[in-house]
Amino acid sequence: MQCMAMIKISSKVEEAEWRTLQALAKESHQSISGLLTEAIRDFIRKRRLRPIVLSHLQDSISDNEEMGRGLVG
Repeated sequence: MQCMAMIKISSKVEEAEWRTLQALAKESHQSISGLLTEAIRDFIRKRRLRPIVLSHLQDSISDNEEMGRGLVG
């Protein structure tokens, strides 16, 4: 795996969530930085995927609208 350039960020989080993240890092033998990078990657993937999925769903609904009317009527 290629080593990516790292940047330093600063943010504020609720104390309870921070403590839970610290515990998770310890339990999983991972760094907090690694967990945050994974969480950000998952968040971005989900946000980018959702519009695509919804677009395909709308296309499918439109393509099958007549068949759907036949099922209810």
